[in-house]
Amino acid sequence: MNATILCVGTELLFGQIVNTNAAWLSQKLQILGINVLYHYTVGDNPGRMRETLIRALRETDLVITSGGLGPTQDDLTKEIIAEVMDDELVLDERALAEIETVFSRAGRRMTDNNRKQAYLPKSGTTIYNDVGTAPAFALEKDGKIVIALPGPPRELQHLFETQVLPMLAARSGSVIRYRMLRFYGVGESDLETRLEPLIDGQTDPTIATYAKEGECTVRIASKRPTPEEAETALDETENRIKEIVGKYLYSDQDQDLAEVVLNELIAKGLTISSAESCTGGLFADSLISYAGASTVFNRGFITYTNASKEEMLGVPAETLDRFGAVSEETAVAMAQGTLKCAGTDIAVSVTGIAGPDGGSAEKPVGLAWIAVVTASGELRTKKHYFRDRGRNWNRKTFVLEMLHQVYCMLETISC
Repeated sequence: MNATILCVGTELLFGQIVNTNAAWLSQKLQILGINVLYHYTVGDNPGRMRETLIRALRETDLVITSGGLGPTQDDLTKEIIAEVMDDELVLDERALAEIETVFSRAGRRMTDNNRKQAYLPKSGTTIYNDVGTAPAFALEKDGKIVIALPGPPRELQHLFETQVLPMLAARSGSVIRYRMLRFYGVGESDLETRLEPLIDGQTDPTIATYAKEGECTVRIASKRPTPEEAETALDETENRIKEIVGKYLYSDQDQDLAEVVLNELIAKGLTISSAESCTGGLFADSLISYAGASTVFNRGFITYTNASKEEMLGVPAETLDRFGAVSEETAVAMAQGTLKCAGTDIAVSVTGIAGPDGGSAEKPVGLAWIAVVTASGELRTKKHYFRDRGRNWNRKTFVLEMLHQVYCMLETISC
């Protein structure tokens, strides 16, 4: 099946809103084995919407739209689809009742124009919206399918996952399963080169590599008659990948490194604290972004100046004078001071040069020293340097390296 994604909204064309829906839908459709041939974005103009929809239906079997299902006069997606598909809009009493309930529970008066959202194609299948007010729908005619989804990403993603995805999967006569493997410490080109023996000539499962800031992802997908067959195929391929690049793998559940570290700390019943200079609290934020952090994360120090390193963590002035703030010795002293202050099982520290200024030939922008110490006396240090790609990118990669060093300490592996 070939598909077009048609996003509606003048605000998208003006750049007032970033069109994340098209990318998200493409990823989901690809996993289903549906080929996305076109992305179209059109403003709230009936003529151009009609013209684009007709073209999309001529070129592909499936059209998924986003946006234009709301209560205002410029929300015309339903009207245009009904016209092009030779259908009519009729009142869906259940949809109306659900919209009224949303307003009632919020203690707000429902204006009359909200009734517009409850008018849906007579021959279509309503996709009731349990996270918003605008119902979605699917309409089929002459072997062509149009699925209209609301514009807000939260609503679109929920309705697609819970109602549209099963609808499309049922048509394929098979099931598709996929698995996302996350890697750190290896570049995308290097990773792909190592996996070439598996990638070359692949049919099913398929393997694809993706680059992210400082890390890589490998997606394995399998389309088989049953879920059990698909999962078995994924297991076999994952094991073959692990044989080649397993030392870089940190998650086979598409989890962020911070989430993996947090879960490891929870599972082992260990506590952690941190001291950050150049990252300014990003490490602490990465952990407390996930539920359960309060059981393991004790406290975080932001010691941005030499004086704060001395006063808060007890870093000796002579260490700073002799080796400088960005040095292995200072990173170790920061971690040890944090461990003493917090009384945790593990402490991690970072000191570096995020830029754009402050670098030198000896200590360039993008350099950081990271130290991890434990209450039992174990110590890990890492000199981290990536090519300078800007202040925020540098800070994020520093945090990734901090997480990875903690991960390595927890796993007691050589990294």
